[in-house]
Amino acid sequence: MKSLHIPLFFFFLLLPLHTLSKQQGQTQPTHYCNLPTDKGSTLKVFHVSSPCSPFKPKKMSWEESVIQMLIEDQARSQYLTSLVARKSVAPVAWARQLIQSPTYIVRVKVGTPAQTFLMALDTSNDAAWLPCNGCQGCGSSHFNSDKSTSFKSVACGAPQCQQVINSACVQNLCSFNQTYGGSTLAAGLSQDTIALAQDPIPGYVFGCIQKTTGASVPPQGLLGLGRGPLSLLAQTQSLYKSTFSYCLPSFRSSNFSGSLRLGPVAQPKRIHYTPLLKNPKRPSLYYVNLIGIKVGRKTVDIPPQALAFNPNTGAGTVIDSGTVYTRLVVPAYTAVRDEFRRRMGKANVTSLGGFDTCYNVPITIPSITFMFQGMNLSLAQDNFMLRSTSTSIACLAMAASPENVNAGLNIIANMQQQNHRVVFDVPNNRIGISRENCT
Repeated sequence: MKSLHIPLFFFFLLLPLHTLSKQQGQTQPTHYCNLPTDKGSTLKVFHVSSPCSPFKPKKMSWEESVIQMLIEDQARSQYLTSLVARKSVAPVAWARQLIQSPTYIVRVKVGTPAQTFLMALDTSNDAAWLPCNGCQGCGSSHFNSDKSTSFKSVACGAPQCQQVINSACVQNLCSFNQTYGGSTLAAGLSQDTIALAQDPIPGYVFGCIQKTTGASVPPQGLLGLGRGPLSLLAQTQSLYKSTFSYCLPSFRSSNFSGSLRLGPVAQPKRIHYTPLLKNPKRPSLYYVNLIGIKVGRKTVDIPPQALAFNPNTGAGTVIDSGTVYTRLVVPAYTAVRDEFRRRMGKANVTSLGGFDTCYNVPITIPSITFMFQGMNLSLAQDNFMLRSTSTSIACLAMAASPENVNAGLNIIANMQQQNHRVVFDVPNNRIGISRENCT
C-alpha cells in the first residue's frame, strides 16, 4: 500500500478576518478581486473569508468561532446523512443545510451580457441556483434575468422539470416550493448561458430563486459539482468529460485562493488514487473505501461495519468539499478518540463546544493516518488539531456523525484536503490526491 504524507493547515474560518489580516501583516487590495485570474478551464477558488468574498464572517472570539462553525458543520453533516435516492438532485430545495456556511467560492458569469457572481462550490450538491431579480427575502445580489437575452424559463414538460422534487406548473413553467424548518423557498427552473473561466456553456439549467423566508441564503448562489443529472458534470459531459480537480486554499495562503480545474487536460500525471464508488442510496456523493485508521503506529480497533461501504443502506465514506471537520460514525469516532486519549497519557483532557478532546499545550501529539484502499493519508498535527491563537488550548478536530439516521456516513472534510490537488476522475472511477501549494 502506498503512503502519502499530507501537510495540512489549520482551517482559518476559526479566526475573524480582521485577525487574519493583522497576522499576515497585509490586507489584500480590492483590485485583486477584479483581476482576470481565471484562465482556460481553470477558475480561482476563494475561501469564504477571503477579502474577495461576499460572505462576511462575524467578529467573534476564537472559542465562539469554533463553536459556531461546529454547529454549522453539524447541520451540513445531518443534510448529507439524510440524503436518500432522488432527494439530492433537487436544485435549491435541498441546499438549505449546505448554504449555512459555504466554505469555498468561485467566480461564475451568468447571462448575456454576463453578470458576475461568486458562487459557493459544493461537491455534494447537484444543481446550481441563484437569487433572481425581484427575489423577496434574498440579499442585495440578484441575477437580473430581464437584462439577459439568453435567459429562458424551463417548461413543465421538459425532462429537467421531472428531476425537481415537488415541482409544479405555473402558466406552463416549471416551478417548485419547499418548506423546511422555519424557512421556505419559491423558485423557477431556468436556463441561461454561464461562463466558467473562458468556457461559455449555453442553456445551463439552474434554480432561479424568487422568494425566501426564514434564514438568509448566500448572496450569490451555489454551483453544484455532485454526480446527479442537474450537476455541472452532467450538463458539461461533452466539454469536461466528467473530470475536475480542485486545490483548496488554506488559512496561510496570502491570496486566499486556490483553483478549480475542469476537464482531463492538465490534471497531474503523478498522483496516488483510490477507487471511486457509487452508492445508489446517495447517488450524488463521492464515496471512497476507508479501510482503517491509525493513531500513532497502532491500527485502531474499529468494528468493520462502521467503515463498510453498503449500497443497500447508503453507508460508507465520502469526500466532501463543504464539511470542515472530519465526521466518523460513533463506533469509529469513539475508538479513534479513545486511542488518541490513551496515547496522550496523563495529560488532562477538556472540552470546547462539541469538541470533547482538548488539551492545554505544550503537549506531545500522536500521528493519525487514514487508510484507504490503495492509499494512506498520514496527517501531521496541524491536519487534525485546532490551536487557539489567544489561549493555550488545542483540540482534536474530529467529531461523531449524527446518530439519528438510517445509515451512517463518514465524511472526509476539507481540513484534510487543503493545499492538495484532489482529482475527481469519474470516467475511470477514481479519486486522486497529490501535494500542491494552493495559492
